[in-house]
Amino acid sequence: MDKDRFVEDCIVANRGSDAQAAVIEVLAKAVRRPAEVLAAIGEPREAGINVFHRSESLTIFSATWTPRMYLMPHDHLMWANIGIYTGREDNIMWRRSHDTIEAFGAKALFEGDTASLAIDAIHSVSNPLCRFTGAIHIYGGDFFETRRSLWNAETLEEEDSDGAIIRGMFERENELFRGGKAS
Repeated sequence: MDKDRFVEDCIVANRGSDAQAAVIEVLAKAVRRPAEVLAAIGEPREAGINVFHRSESLTIFSATWTPRMYLMPHDHLMWANIGIYTGREDNIMWRRSHDTIEAFGAKALFEGDTASLAIDAIHSVSNPLCRFTGAIHIYGGDFFETRRSLWNAETLEEEDSDGAIIRGMFERENELFRGGKAS
């Protein structure tokens, strides 16, 4: 996998009339060869977000998850495509119900799998494995500047979120993984 070529192919695909569908084709082609993605990106060694491209119309990054990492329910307020290149990602799908959210479905993504999430999707994510998981995430907008929501894992109360809050969660997971105390 040539990472620069991959990014350029995603940018071109994003210009089409059905950008999300075109971009997931590029992503699916890449993650069908997970060994090549690992060679280009590297083996995950900590939780993190490694940004490949960021603009107002498209964000591309690899997200890596520590063993047993969990990310509470959250939305993106833009379409999202996910492709797993190592490990596994379990998603619980949520929907708004009165003044809270309720679970209504689940999907496990394995190495080589892709998934598309609609603009209004709400999901929680976990890595159920005892090893790292790595995925390429592609968003139809600026993931880091968009104000959105997450829901408290215990109370399901809606809270504000953005890219900085999500990055902080990944850092806390690294502290836990290394044996430190998360705040």
